[in-house]
Amino acid sequence: MRKIVRQAAFGMTDIESEDIWRCTTCGRCPQQCPRDVKQIESGVALRRIATEYGVFPTPVKPIRTVSASLIGEGNPLSEERKNRAKWAEGLSVPTFAEGMELLYFPGCYLSYDPRLKKVARATANILNAAGVDFGILGSQENCCGESIRKTGDEELFKRLAKENIKSFIDNGVKKILVSSPHCYHTFKNEYPEFRVNFEIVHISELLFDLINEGRLKFSKEFSKKVTYHDPCYLGRHNGIFDAPREALKKIPGLELVEMPDSLKDSLCCGGGGGRIWMETPKGERFSDLRLAQALGVEAEVMATACPYCISNFEDSKLTLDIVDKIEVKDLTEIVQEAI
Repeated sequence: MRKIVRQAAFGMTDIESEDIWRCTTCGRCPQQCPRDVKQIESGVALRRIATEYGVFPTPVKPIRTVSASLIGEGNPLSEERKNRAKWAEGLSVPTFAEGMELLYFPGCYLSYDPRLKKVARATANILNAAGVDFGILGSQENCCGESIRKTGDEELFKRLAKENIKSFIDNGVKKILVSSPHCYHTFKNEYPEFRVNFEIVHISELLFDLINEGRLKFSKEFSKKVTYHDPCYLGRHNGIFDAPREALKKIPGLELVEMPDSLKDSLCCGGGGGRIWMETPKGERFSDLRLAQALGVEAEVMATACPYCISNFEDSKLTLDIVDKIEVKDLTEIVQEAI
């Protein structure tokens, strides 16, 4: 069987090598390729073969635990499904009911991770301040399935997607607000494979609209130099570059500066393609390089709009011993401080 696995993929490619797991699916390769080679699709196809045969090199083995958690609890963090809405305790966040303007889908990391719960809470506070009619589904929702699909587990992705779609339809959901670019990409571009089309909005787009419509007003200054990091799945994959920047520019006192490798050339944080669940050796972490670029333009705050990016940058701040030199914040956290 091992021989079959080794020979199954594109000539001499070794399916047992950890090299096929290094790709973060950031989209940079197909963007640059003059021959329109589909590197992401090819890489994920190799991972599907490896997953089918249960071939996981040591650095990739955490995916087995992740898969078990996704099957059992609907999230990759081994947290209980019943606690999915606990982040909202003490806030005015109702359960979604048919007829509401939008469903807020915070995603797994914002629902469970202690650092990222702050982003979900900031988002809810902003929505309430702007008078947005929204609700959440809490334990009725699953992981969107984007990252596990990129590791090659197509069947688990389909299972998660179908359960989410049933929950959305049963609750009368039409418009979905997301914080994660990975949720955005999957709901917008991959769930239509199941013959459904929900209106999908990323929080950066909604912030821009709420500010321009006068529904969100600022009463405080945020007097810091800020640089914005484009998440791969928001920018390069889905073309959302302007909304987050324009929202930041509207905040009183904020000075926005650009890093090298920004916009469509943004440097990946290293968390896509399931890499968020795998250990990347020190010295090979893209997030380390990105923080160095932020410090290079003398930014006091690196703003972004993706939970994977925030997680990786916060980790790199610790390993690089620069905790006191720069802050990492989600767009919503900055907006919340200024309203």
